[in-house]
Amino acid sequence: MIWAVTALLCFAATAGMAQDVALNGRLEQGGLVVGQTVPGAHVTLDAKSIAVAEDGTFVIGFDRDAPATAELSISPPGGGAQKQTLTIAPRAWAIERVDGLPQKLVTPDPVTEAQIAADNTLMIAVRERTEPTPFYRSGFLRPAEGRISGVFGSQRILNGVPRSPHLGLDIAGPVGTPVRAAADGIVSLAEPGMILTGQTVVIEHGYGLDTVYIHMSEIKVSDGQRVKQGEVIGAIGQSGRANGPHLHFGVTWFNTRLDPETVLAVLPPKP
Repeated sequence: MIWAVTALLCFAATAGMAQDVALNGRLEQGGLVVGQTVPGAHVTLDAKSIAVAEDGTFVIGFDRDAPATAELSISPPGGGAQKQTLTIAPRAWAIERVDGLPQKLVTPDPVTEAQIAADNTLMIAVRERTEPTPFYRSGFLRPAEGRISGVFGSQRILNGVPRSPHLGLDIAGPVGTPVRAAADGIVSLAEPGMILTGQTVVIEHGYGLDTVYIHMSEIKVSDGQRVKQGEVIGAIGQSGRANGPHLHFGVTWFNTRLDPETVLAVLPPKP
């Protein structure tokens, strides 16, 4: 057996597994990998069961602070699990300072904090949903035109106070700039009133791979709507916790946050 990879992956070919498995993507913190194995195989990552499409394709991802290794296990239909230890490359993260935010959103009062917690619970539930259709095969495009004003993984210092890392790609532009679906999928959330993220849309692209679009000025889709890559779903705004008009574009694999720029590189739009 050979573990095949693209040039984006620093991953040595190894032998010894009972069936062919190809991995294409980036084995790094924030990285996305698309796998191909035999139809009907059972796949786990660190003992967590991974959904596999009928043709044997699957996706896996690694968060910003992923440990140095992960264990991938492939069990063909006839049984006999074969395991491979994946080496996850570390990354260095930038530090970003953001000032001028409403202080109640940096250090929220109890009422606001409760609303934020409710929003977070909703988002976790939305990300746990999955569609058994690999819409992600359309590839992904950058969802809006504009200047990159924030990158994935950077440590945020808000109004002088260290906070959680930034887990998306910020695209700055005038209010009203069209925001487009990055890939084919189904809208799993269209919510205009979230405290931190403002007008928010989440699109499910199959097998747990989601994109999120936040701080928008308007939403042009609804829950359950099927969308095509490039379809306008909203517009850049400054809703929620934002100190200027921009789109925060995020990508998740279930509740694992991925680097959108890595996903755009691994799964470019189909020609």
